Amino acid sequence: MVFPRLVVAVAARVRLSPAAIARAPGIREAMSRRPEPVPAPSPPMPSGSPRTPPARTAPAPRPRRPLKVLHVVQPVDGGVARVVTDLVAAGASEDLHATVACRADGALAGAVRGAGGAVRHWAADRAPGPALPGEVARIAHLVAQVRPDIVHAHSAKAGLAVRLALRGRVPTVFQPHAWSFEAVDGAHARLARRWERYGARWAARIVCVSAAEMRTGQAAGIDADWAVIPNGVDTGRFRPAPSPAAGRAAALPLHPDVPPDVPLVVCVARLCRQKGQDVLLRAWPLVARQVPGARLVLVGDGPEASALRRGAPPSVTFAGPTGDPAAWYRAADLLVLPSRWEGMALAPLEALACGTPVLVTDVAGAREALPAGQEPHCLVPPQDPAALAGAAVALLRDAPLRAELGRAGRRHVLATHDVRHSAAAVAAVYRALSGTGRTGSTGPNGPTGPNGNAAPAASPERRESLAT
Repeated sequence: MVFPRLVVAVAARVRLSPAAIARAPGIREAMSRRPEPVPAPSPPMPSGSPRTPPARTAPAPRPRRPLKVLHVVQPVDGGVARVVTDLVAAGASEDLHATVACRADGALAGAVRGAGGAVRHWAADRAPGPALPGEVARIAHLVAQVRPDIVHAHSAKAGLAVRLALRGRVPTVFQPHAWSFEAVDGAHARLARRWERYGARWAARIVCVSAAEMRTGQAAGIDADWAVIPNGVDTGRFRPAPSPAAGRAAALPLHPDVPPDVPLVVCVARLCRQKGQDVLLRAWPLVARQVPGARLVLVGDGPEASALRRGAPPSVTFAGPTGDPAAWYRAADLLVLPSRWEGMALAPLEALACGTPVLVTDVAGAREALPAGQEPHCLVPPQDPAALAGAAVALLRDAPLRAELGRAGRRHVLATHDVRHSAAAVAAVYRALSGTGRTGSTGPNGPTGPNGNAAPAASPERRESLAT
């Protein structure tokens, strides 16, 4: 693995660059910001003056300048891309001017422009590799050009490049969207944890999408200023179909090999080890034997697509990527996401907003995403095909229960996972950090929630991780 050598090499190459970065337009201003001066007291009044001084007209308050936010994004697909697009779309109402650094010719760039944001080209590999030094240098150049008030790095790779490039010289928000050290084992996991512990000094705030994700970081020894802001979804876009039949009619014409009147299970996710479709395929024969005619549709693409296809039975359809997952959520009797690790997965929230019940694995964020009381029906251990199959069969056989779970899910998302609430909480973090360049790792008040309140206390919880 080239990760350790590259981090050392990049650190060495940019050793002299912080001064150059600090001299760049925008960064120099960010570093030199000072609090507003306190007005000087009025001079003493001359003797014989009237006791009451002449009235003064208070100056009109200056309008608040929109904050300039640079989002740096890698990966550029899946839930991370949807979160970034939603933040850009909601930014106008929060006095934010958003620019997104990503591939300028990709789907994310088009979505960002459609949401009213600007795009700056930043081509980066998903994992650290030989291109990392150049990726770091390009971040420094982009920041000098855009002159943001805040830089928001999304996921591990962007967080690595941004923090190496800026070293806290512009207020930096890092949002892991699931920790990198949960994706690997052994020495690689130990190295990733070591980097996150070190890199935290260059993040003014680490935003986690669940309290469980924050506790995972704390358990790894990451000392940071924390904010817990749960993922949110667009509840207007993700809403129930007028009827189950209407939901099927909207999605299934795209795949005529899926009959319209069979029990339908859908998994919407990148086809990769994290999302656990291999576990679902091992569970599926058990489901198919007990629920006649049941069909499974895997929506998405990814590095495991070929391997998954080779092991899939005929009752499994690979639908490929989609620009409209809502149609599949509405068509499904059940959404299943058998992840090995998460921060807080977006697909279950989107499905619940559509009134579709979900079956998820007990990884970080899953319990917080489910409505209260649904755990016995909708939560199973990760990497357990038998438990996954048993829960899926029970749900597919009980239509009234599924309907009630779906209705409760919609109410839950409306109350606690509306994207407008999430975007407002992120904007509050930006405003709290604007004008500061804090580079320490822990504030005086300890971990904080989205509004500066104390973060939820850590509770005893099994930590599901592949890291050792």
